[in-house]
Order: sequence, then C-alpha cells, then structure tokens
Amino acid sequence: MLIVFGGLPGSGKSAIAQALARRIGACYLRVDTIEEAIVSSSPLTEGQNIGPAGYVAVYGLAADNLRLGRAVIADSVNPIETTRAAFRDVALETGSNFLEVEVVCSDATTHRYRAETRSPPIEGRANPTWAEIQERDYEPWSADLRLDTFLLSIEESVAEVTKLL
Repeated sequence: MLIVFGGLPGSGKSAIAQALARRIGACYLRVDTIEEAIVSSSPLTEGQNIGPAGYVAVYGLAADNLRLGRAVIADSVNPIETTRAAFRDVALETGSNFLEVEVVCSDATTHRYRAETRSPPIEGRANPTWAEIQERDYEPWSADLRLDTFLLSIEESVAEVTKLL
C-alpha cells in the first residue's frame, strides 16, 4: 500500500505520517529530506530551485519498496494535482493499493503558531515563514481522508488512517 500525505507546512502531516509509519512498520519517505540531500551535495547556489528532483526521487524509491511488498508512506506538501497524479501512477504501475491523506489545521492562529515555533525538521534547512506558507500555490484536493489537526491529536489522526487500512 502507498499512503500519500500532503498539506501545508506546519499542519502536522509529518508528525502523523511518522507516527503511522512506526505503528504499521512502513517505509517512510520524506521529500524534504531528499531535497536537502540533493541541495547539500550539488553545486546549486543558495535559494536555487531544484525543480521536481525530490519528488521524482521519492516516486522511484516508493516504487522500489512497493515492489518489495513494503507499505510506503510518502510525506510532502504535495501542493498540485500533477504531483498527486504521479503518486497514483506509482501505485498503479506497481499494482499497489493507494490512500491519499490531506492534513490541514483549520484554525489559522494555531497553524501560524505551530509554523513559527517548530524546530527545523532538517538540520541546516529553515522553516518557511508564515507569509511563505500563505502565499504558496496549493490546489484544492479531493483526498480519500482529510485530517484537521486543530480538532484531532496525532494519535486520533493515526487511528483515523488505520481505520481505512
């Protein structure tokens, strides 16, 4: 099974995705981690966009693990239909089941507080500012499950996902 998490930075998606990966023993793939590895090992200049490289790498790693019979959790903002469709294609190509989970925080004050006070999840990589989060392109999504972290704890969110598995 491929479980794809998406949502704006600071919404709580990584915390839920990691907790679910621990609970079900899934392979956990985070686009941010791969993007940081690409940036830190390449001659890119500060602030230069790496394009779709991180997502393309995650698609390949997800396919490899799905072919091995492993459950895979993919964690990324996943802001546009193009990236979401590519994840669905990976599941189809590998004959795997697929679940899309969008994570939101419906209370803007809480979301902003989380975004501004969390520690950077990756050494050397700054979190986006609240203004950058608000200005980000994020297309509407028809995910299989939508979790609101203003209303649900991490544990409750993981329970909601496991109900669908």
